[in-house]
Order: sequence, then structure tokens, then C-alpha cells
Amino acid sequence: MNFTHILKKYELQAARADDAFEKMQESYGTYVKCLPGCSDCCHAIFGLFLVEAVYLQIHFSQLERRKRRPAILRADKMERNFEKLEKKFHKQNSCTQLSNELVARERIRCPLLDDTQKCILYHYRPITCRVYGIPTVVQGKAHVCGISGFKKGEPYPAFDLGEVQRELYKLTRELLDGNAEKASLLISVSKAIKTPVEAIISGRPVESGASC
Repeated sequence: MNFTHILKKYELQAARADDAFEKMQESYGTYVKCLPGCSDCCHAIFGLFLVEAVYLQIHFSQLERRKRRPAILRADKMERNFEKLEKKFHKQNSCTQLSNELVARERIRCPLLDDTQKCILYHYRPITCRVYGIPTVVQGKAHVCGISGFKKGEPYPAFDLGEVQRELYKLTRELLDGNAEKASLLISVSKAIKTPVEAIISGRPVESGASC
């Protein structure tokens, strides 16, 4: 299956995010605290649309084995920690899905973060990672990195991450030949790097991002 043209469209969205970050850095340089060694965003939990998971898996598979193997072990640990989080949540709630608010508060290390606090797929990292250090907005709700100099409640230009997510949904539908149901599913970074591209597209390893 040749989906190179779809991944090219995805890269345009990634470039759009990079451009927004650079412009914010130019205008609010002292507010953006993203520096080498800062890994705050690497402990945030979020899901990937399948088009982004495929892109990540393709580039992960091209890494040297000495880099892939430790990442797989970290991915296994990430999944175990997430399972513990689910069990903890289910004991306290009747809902069968984790709430977005609870997930946002948890700190679980991304398997792509190595022991030197660097991302082994930095140039191919997800779009959420690319804009983490600047103000973003999703469904009318603003978000800002707690380490940054941006203060909640004050007006700043914000990157419309929700709009990009809608574009990723469209690209995923295109990738899946129009399958709307599977296009709305999300996959974790850990599953993305452990699952072959064909299996990701089939939807077998995906986990629903739905909440109560």
C-alpha cells in the first residue's frame, strides 16, 4: 500500500506547527522555556491519530537496533504504568474510561525519551510535542505549559491545535479509505512504535480515546 502522498500532507501540518512555534519564540522569546534537557512534555499522556502513528512507526523502524531496543523496553514500562493508572481510576469511578482531566495530571515517561533526556525521534516527533511550549487551543479551551512564562488568564496568540487535529482526522480517514469509525480512534506512542504499519492501519492495536 502506497500512502506516501498522505504522509506528505501530514508533514505539511507538522511544518505548520513548527512555524507557529518559531513565530511565538520570536515574539515571546523569554516566555518560551523549551531548552535542551527539558522533558516536561515527554511525560504527558496523549493519543495519536493513526496517520501520525504510522509516520512515527516508519521512522522508528529506521533507527539502529541499539536505539530501538531500549525504547521498546521503555514502551513496555509505559504500558504497565498506564494499566496501573486505569486500575487506580476504576477503583474510584464507575466510568469505564479514563477522564481527560485525570490523564492530563499524570506523569508517565514517553518511551522515545532516552536516558540523556533527549527524544530519539525528535525530528519526527508528534505535533502535540512540537507546540507544547506555546499557548494552544482545543475546542475553545486554552492550554499552556506550566513551565513556560505564559500565565493563565492573560491574552496571547494561541496555536489552534484543535484545527490541526481535525486535519489529522481527515488524513487518517484518507489513509483508511474513508473508514470514519476507525479514523476517530487513537493509539499511544508505546503501541505506535511496537506495532507494524499494517497492523496500525487495520485498527487492531488502537485504544479508544473516549471518556465519560
